[in-house]
Amino acid sequence: MKFLHTSDWHLGRQFHNVSLLDDQKAVLEQIIAYIENNPVDALVIAGDVYDRSVPPTAAIEMMNQFVNRVCGELKLPIILIPGNHDGAQRLGFGSGRMRDSGLHILSSFEDMLNPVVIDSESGPVAFYGMPYNDPEVVRHHFKQSVTSHDEAHQFLSQQIRECFIPEHRNVLVSHCFVDGAMESDSERPLSIGGSDRVSHEHFVDFDYVALGHLHQPQKKGEDFIRYSGSLMKYSFSEQHQKKGMTLVELEENGFKSATHIDLTAPHEM
Repeated sequence: MKFLHTSDWHLGRQFHNVSLLDDQKAVLEQIIAYIENNPVDALVIAGDVYDRSVPPTAAIEMMNQFVNRVCGELKLPIILIPGNHDGAQRLGFGSGRMRDSGLHILSSFEDMLNPVVIDSESGPVAFYGMPYNDPEVVRHHFKQSVTSHDEAHQFLSQQIRECFIPEHRNVLVSHCFVDGAMESDSERPLSIGGSDRVSHEHFVDFDYVALGHLHQPQKKGEDFIRYSGSLMKYSFSEQHQKKGMTLVELEENGFKSATHIDLTAPHEM
């Protein structure tokens, strides 16, 4: 099983009042070209597809064209979750109807407990999407006394583990701030006072954890717990970062490798 892990596209973002849509389109074309020339089983987007909950029309049109080419023409499934910049309900509109076309938007707690299962040569792989939610939302929905992002993710991870099927490899897609990871200036804080930090220990039972939110490609805690980083550079603090996506390979016994694939925007930061 091979799949691409991406995150933090922020389609529709501006940099000092200059639209980045043309550069974003050029980078998306590089993703499509890679898929056309390298067989993979899925494309994962770990949140922040758009830069704000009500994105500009041009950004929606760009995403629509991308999905049509990847899911429609190339027949590759896309699995995505909302991030803290996305509006989960807006992003998830019509998601039930889109699954048959290969677009899997896991935007609710109900979706979270119903994984996307993809068959491969190494066996079935279950993709669990944990949509971004504040602790208050988790507390209200599940009637649990969680007060921090860490407690919320500990609880949600346990809920997912109870759904595991022995013969499946299990991939988690989450949008959060893993404690100790490196941040950039372009990320919107999830909270103040450090209560947004999440321990990587909650994720060690998965075969791979596709993380979003932090814009620098990095791993944390284990080789299989990774941020792919943002689609392109969105602040001066990212000028020396290598942007791209992560090619993940799973085998019958679980995680095998993660390889960074460079993506280059037309304009450097």
